[in-house]
Amino acid sequence: MLKYQKIADSLRKDIMEGKFMPGDQLALEKEMCDQYGVSRITIKRAVDELVKRGLVVKRRGSGTFVKAMKDSDVKELSAAHQFSGFAETYKGKKVHTEIKKFDIVHPDASVASKLSITVEDFVYDIVRVRYLENEPMVVEYTKMPIQLIPGIKRDILMDSVYGYIEKKLKLKLQSAHRTVRALMPTDEEKQQLRIEGVHPVLEVEQIAFLDDGHPFEYSVSHQRSDKHAFTAVSIR
Repeated sequence: MLKYQKIADSLRKDIMEGKFMPGDQLALEKEMCDQYGVSRITIKRAVDELVKRGLVVKRRGSGTFVKAMKDSDVKELSAAHQFSGFAETYKGKKVHTEIKKFDIVHPDASVASKLSITVEDFVYDIVRVRYLENEPMVVEYTKMPIQLIPGIKRDILMDSVYGYIEKKLKLKLQSAHRTVRALMPTDEEKQQLRIEGVHPVLEVEQIAFLDDGHPFEYSVSHQRSDKHAFTAVSIR
C-alpha cells in the first residue's frame, strides 16, 4: 500500500471512530507532513482521497474539515469506497449463502484475458445466491484462478471467500474495477431473487486485484435494484 493510502486510511479510521467530529478541522498540511514524515504532495493526495470518499471538505484559505453526515451516510460512503465482500458488508446481520454451482473449468478467452491467464489454466466456476435476513439479494457469478487462490471448498463458499483469502492465504486485497448497468433478469434469476412482474436488476461487473497487481477474481453479480443503491462522490 502506498504512503498516501496508509495516511488516508488512518485518518478515515479516526473519523469513523469519532476522534474527529463533524465540523472539526484536520491538521494543516505542514503539520501532517511533520507528523507522518512525508512530503506535502503525499499529504495532499491523502486528503484528496478523503474528499473522494465524501468524508471531508476543503475550504479555500481555511483548511480541511470533517463533513457533517448521518451515521448511515458515513457507513454507506465508506462501504462504497472500501473493497469488501457480501459477508463483510453486512457484518452483524443474518447472511446466508446458497451454492448453485461449484465447478473447476477452463476459462473462455474473454475471462482468461480479464484474469491475465490462459485458456489452458483452470478457474473456479461459482454461482451463489446471497441472502440478507432471509431475503435473496444477489446472484453472483464468479471466476477465480486456482493457481492464485488455492484450496477453496464449499464451506468457504458458504462463509466468506474474501475472508479466506486474507486470513488463511495471507493475501492482501487491493482494489476492484467495476461497471454497473441495469438489465432485465432471466426467468431463473426472477425465481432465485423472488422478483415479481417487470423489474430490472443491477448488474455489477467486477475485476478484483491483489496488492501485487494480479487480478484474482472476475465476477458478475445481478442485484435486486429495489434493495441496492450505489453511492458516488464527485469533486472538482
